[in-house]
Amino acid sequence: MRRGRLFILSGPSGVGKGTLRERALKDVEGLIYSISCTTRSPRPGERDGVEYRFVSEADFKRRVQEGLFLEHARVHDACYGTLRADVERELDAGNDVLLEIDVQGAKQVRSRLPDAISIFVAPPSLEELERRLRNRQTESDDELRHRLANAEMEMEQEGTYDRILVNDDLDDASAELRRLILSYRE
Repeated sequence: MRRGRLFILSGPSGVGKGTLRERALKDVEGLIYSISCTTRSPRPGERDGVEYRFVSEADFKRRVQEGLFLEHARVHDACYGTLRADVERELDAGNDVLLEIDVQGAKQVRSRLPDAISIFVAPPSLEELERRLRNRQTESDDELRHRLANAEMEMEQEGTYDRILVNDDLDDASAELRRLILSYRE
């Protein structure tokens, strides 16, 4: 049986990773999303176990100490982590797995699973990224400035990824992500 492939999707906050992930899961048969754990509060419309597993700081720390995470990081004042067992179970079953994680987590995964395919989703410009973040209206001005500063640092890492996907047009970027994932199945 073919072992599944692991795809890492990362990039700055607000670049469209979540939307691209949702489209890829609809468009690519046999692609599984690994739901991350986070200590942040749910945003409006988010459901526990669907977008994230929302956990307490204490529960997150316990999982770190027990070595249960494939990767984990503190991003924007909250912790995020991918459970190793979830990913390994799906890969062993022959399913391709998609992770939507930050650049810190992506670096950890690539060091532990070097055959993972890493895809950096980039905005067409920082100005466009700021416009998108402002339009979603989920952060205060201070949080927005913090996210933009982090975005600049994260964008410096794009050259360490296997592929760079510029999300200047959602339909085009979605089609390119689909083509990219399917190309690894040939």
